[in-house]
Amino acid sequence: MMDELLIILQDYTFQIVALGTGLLGLLSGVIGSFTTLQKESLLGDALSHAALPGIIIGYMVIGRKEWLFLLGGATISGLIATFAIQWLSKNGRVKFDNALSLILSSFFGLGLVLMTYLQRTPEGDQAGIDNFIYGQASSMLLRDVQTLIVAVVIALVLVLLFWKELKIYTFDKQYARTLGLNTTIIQGLISMIMIVTIILGLESVGVILMSALLVGPAVAARQWTNRLSIMVLLSGSFGFVSGVLGTLISSFYTQIPTGPTIVVILSVIIFFSLLFAPKRGIISTKRSYYNRKKEYAMMVHERKERDGDRRYVA
Repeated sequence: MMDELLIILQDYTFQIVALGTGLLGLLSGVIGSFTTLQKESLLGDALSHAALPGIIIGYMVIGRKEWLFLLGGATISGLIATFAIQWLSKNGRVKFDNALSLILSSFFGLGLVLMTYLQRTPEGDQAGIDNFIYGQASSMLLRDVQTLIVAVVIALVLVLLFWKELKIYTFDKQYARTLGLNTTIIQGLISMIMIVTIILGLESVGVILMSALLVGPAVAARQWTNRLSIMVLLSGSFGFVSGVLGTLISSFYTQIPTGPTIVVILSVIIFFSLLFAPKRGIISTKRSYYNRKKEYAMMVHERKERDGDRRYVA
């Protein structure tokens, strides 16, 4: 067991994939913290599905799997979806969650139609576009990791530079407007980082599972703290650990896909946090409730002993 583990840890392919998925989890956890606290966590799900038609259209334009065109198509598609969601929820009579569902289903349906058409063409079977649905982390190359490193550094620098604005906007948008902050630019910054994160993770994790990385780490981190800074750090750490452990476990067995394994590890972290977090966890909450109930019963008993047989109605 240990010998096999050492062999895997020393494998170049594993190191590349583990570092790539870890960085992807880190970036997803950081940006996912803000959308989760804004109760817009499903925005990442909608944008990940909305990127699919853009990728396919980008491939159809040039006829080959060129990353620059694929990412460009996904970016444009994601920006259009973001604008459509915001416009429907603000200017129409559609609630935000309904707008999300509408855009998600519409864009993903369009993507599936385009994919079906592409696969029926002579070169469609060799395109490998279907990897963007379920992901194929083993195809990650050194240049992909280098791109992730650059994206993580730029995203973290932007978050640090606009930390105060992001913090105010996340907790109170109306207060941010009264301070003169341009909330449109702040929302655009969050959406842009999210779109870039989704695009970078589509081929390794896939459209369907990418939303889990944007929501899961933040949900787990929220159980452990009430401070945004600590939550962002924990969320990024949970995402990084999920990526590395998921890659490690999937490397032991050839038939286990990396993307779903990462999500399973992340689910374990989430359920552990929901159960055992010291203040917000289910077990600690129940224990605190029963302790307060016991203290109240003891207080009532002491009053009865002190005041005689007089009855108190709680």
